[in-house]
Amino acid sequence: MKRKRHSLILKLIEERPIATQEELLEYLCNHDFDVTQATVSRDIKELRLIKITDSNGRYRYSLPQEKLSDLSSKFQMIFNSAIISVDYAMNIVCINCHSGMAQGACSALDNMGYSEIVGTVAGDDTIFVLCRSEETAGKMTEEFKSFIEK
Repeated sequence: MKRKRHSLILKLIEERPIATQEELLEYLCNHDFDVTQATVSRDIKELRLIKITDSNGRYRYSLPQEKLSDLSSKFQMIFNSAIISVDYAMNIVCINCHSGMAQGACSALDNMGYSEIVGTVAGDDTIFVLCRSEETAGKMTEEFKSFIEK
């Protein structure tokens, strides 16, 4: 539940100029998260959110720029070293990894907060990614392939 809430918070602050904990609390409640202001405050601290000034001079929550690039580069690094191949059938993406590396790569994927992903399952060398649609699965497959081609 906490991971889903954190993913939603990251998505919300990316999409909307949220300036206060109260605004964030309201958005979370509108998305069926029954949380308190204290929980929102802890989430902000755990996610290490900061306030920045947007182009209109208003304050809003954001991830620090170095945090964004750190997450992205760590995700790509894990995938670059773990993934052998990627394919999909219908709305399921199948990621083949080196033996013993699927769970680590899957954990990195889960923490990226892709809203297109319904859920993931990892074994020793294979990850199944359940996507919301076949079209999404195709797009995700191409994106994941680009990680291993670098």
